[in-house]
Amino acid sequence: METSTLAPFYLPDVIEAGCDEAGRGCLSGAVFAAAVILPSDYTHPWLNDSKQLTEKRRYALREIIEKEAIAWAVAEVSPAEIDQINILNASIQAMHRAVAGLSTRPAHLIIDGNRFKPYEDIPATTIVKGDGKYLSIAAASILAKTYRDDYMMRLHEEYPMYGWDKNKGYPTPAHREAIARYGATPYHRMSFQLLPAPDLFSSL
Repeated sequence: METSTLAPFYLPDVIEAGCDEAGRGCLSGAVFAAAVILPSDYTHPWLNDSKQLTEKRRYALREIIEKEAIAWAVAEVSPAEIDQINILNASIQAMHRAVAGLSTRPAHLIIDGNRFKPYEDIPATTIVKGDGKYLSIAAASILAKTYRDDYMMRLHEEYPMYGWDKNKGYPTPAHREAIARYGATPYHRMSFQLLPAPDLFSSL
């Protein structure tokens, strides 16, 4: 029988929200973030870092999380905003927006990664690889990932030549080949290196 090895909380007896983002390393599309508050005694045998799960299980867990969480919210920051404030600030801004969208105000935040900026007066702890350590961060990773995937599927219908239904905007060779052939779209992050740097020695 499956069991989750993730911890239920970082601080006991505190209303705690886990936060994570999706799409930080992509060449196109918004960056998404989610915040999730789970019951203090919550557990689920499937719950894990979204990258360790199949697509089918991620979507099944999304329904479970949305039904069983005390509160959850998903937010995004657009490609244009990413170009204005850079991807690190955009990822943090997306998490801030997700926390702001929670119907219950948390007393503490646990953040996947090692960088964060304070949100109002709520204490926060950054945890490297936290989506593989704490249930609420894992839940947030699943929501952020699945909602961003849905968004990229919608963009794929508008621009099918970039293969966003498969690469979800990440810098695969096929994605970069499409950029070279068709150019950038309004959804591409123009502050990113969309194409590989030319080989300076190729003409020597």
